[in-house]
Amino acid sequence: MPDAQAAYECTMTALYPALAGVNLIYGLGMLELGVTFDYSQLLIGSDIAEMILYSLGGIQVNDETLAVEDIKEVGSFKDFLTHKSTMKHLRSQSFAPNTDRRMRHKWLEDGSKDITQRAKEKAKQILTSHKPLPIPEDARLKIRELVNAQEKKRNLPLSSR
Repeated sequence: MPDAQAAYECTMTALYPALAGVNLIYGLGMLELGVTFDYSQLLIGSDIAEMILYSLGGIQVNDETLAVEDIKEVGSFKDFLTHKSTMKHLRSQSFAPNTDRRMRHKWLEDGSKDITQRAKEKAKQILTSHKPLPIPEDARLKIRELVNAQEKKRNLPLSSR
């Protein structure tokens, strides 16, 4: 069952290899050493992977992002939040995961759902409403050709789909 321990294990399993430079975050959605797959855990793991990848991107440090001239312009103890440079960099230099970051009173008013409950609801919504784009016909035919070649090679009955 997805829970805090599963999220912790997912984070640590993904973080250390990512810091070491691997190019694949493996195991999202898996529980019990991969014996069980859970859609809720997949969504939680996806958020974790996004945060890790964002963190690996580092922080841009240059004249523009340091905004020394803007700091001189605004001055001490003044409002930087509405300054044009803050607004320009706000979206690109911050990350907002899909976690619930509301204040406690609002969270309580809305049913006190934890991350597992929210992920389960979101997974159900995706499974019932998502309409994947069809595979282009040329790609579908190429895949079928590859599958048929392997089935023929192994003396398996050829699939017709």
